[in-house]
Amino acid sequence: MRIFGLIILIVLLHSCKSKQTDLSKDLPIKPNEFVAAFKLLDNNFSAIDTSLLRFADKGNINTKLLSRFIPDSVIKSLTNNEKTTIFHALGRIEKNEEVYLLYLSVVNKTPSLIVSLFDKKNNYLASKNLFTSSGKNDNYRYTISINREPTFFINREKTVNDKDLKFTKLGWAYLGNKFIVVVKESNERSDKLVALINPLDTLRRENLYSGDYVEDDRNFISIRDGRTTQEYLFFLHIDKNEGQCVGELKGEMKLVDSFSAVYSMGGDPCVIDFKFDRNIITIKEKGSCGNRRGMDCFFEDAYTKKRVPKKKVVKPIVVKIPMANVTKMLSPLKPNNKKTLSKKKIKTSTILINKLPPKK
Repeated sequence: MRIFGLIILIVLLHSCKSKQTDLSKDLPIKPNEFVAAFKLLDNNFSAIDTSLLRFADKGNINTKLLSRFIPDSVIKSLTNNEKTTIFHALGRIEKNEEVYLLYLSVVNKTPSLIVSLFDKKNNYLASKNLFTSSGKNDNYRYTISINREPTFFINREKTVNDKDLKFTKLGWAYLGNKFIVVVKESNERSDKLVALINPLDTLRRENLYSGDYVEDDRNFISIRDGRTTQEYLFFLHIDKNEGQCVGELKGEMKLVDSFSAVYSMGGDPCVIDFKFDRNIITIKEKGSCGNRRGMDCFFEDAYTKKRVPKKKVVKPIVVKIPMANVTKMLSPLKPNNKKTLSKKKIKTSTILINKLPPKK
């Protein structure tokens, strides 16, 4: 009888322990309980814009409860201060010392996909609205996908003239204490755009950080070797908001440590910090650079280093020609030379001919 009672007690304790935390009510729960209430996503997440609302059948999140773990000012900015917003938990992604919480905010049947980031001690770090359904028929098909890195991809595409596929793909990741664009691919750029001339393109790029860092062909920074290994020349160009914000800056940056540099010239109020993280450079405007750019944007972004294609090594073709033919080829050049090459000793001669590329 005692054994039977003990078994019942163990079952009850286990059921209480595994009971999912209710997020729909403003209950006094701990940060670790709030985070654990989001189901762990073992696989990649993907959805299309028209199917986001079907995730709204997931458990609701009480707004007051949410504001206890995510700053109220952040929630208002993500939802445009809409008081009728309803939140739904989707899941969580864990990576090293970071925990990403995915959830929906729905206003008048218009869903937005939001991610909030916490550290392993459940301290809030950052949030981003990844995608909001426009509700308009712009003929684009939107796809949202999240891998295990995690990188958050938003892809849109449409067919023009029943044959041409137009697309834009953005990839976001958390780097340098904020969410930044790490992937941008598009074929929707206007054919009327004037080609850009990179004034540093032909200069040496042998030092550690030299190279081209790009977001696309209108937003990039080129870095070339300076006078020493601690100095670099750079050319920065931005073209955002469909040409509404354009800026350029050319100058010299100096390393302040192994992973950061600064642009600061005497008499110039514009100051820019550069951070290097593997193949990504992050720039942040510190001074006043308004005379170098439009007033509605800043020199503040991240760019990925462009790979330089390896040069193909052209291998020569080895052709063996009979020595008699070589003698005939050379004899017109030396008509007075009485010495003749011995056909018995050397019967063939090896000639190297560079391999020519095939005709197009």
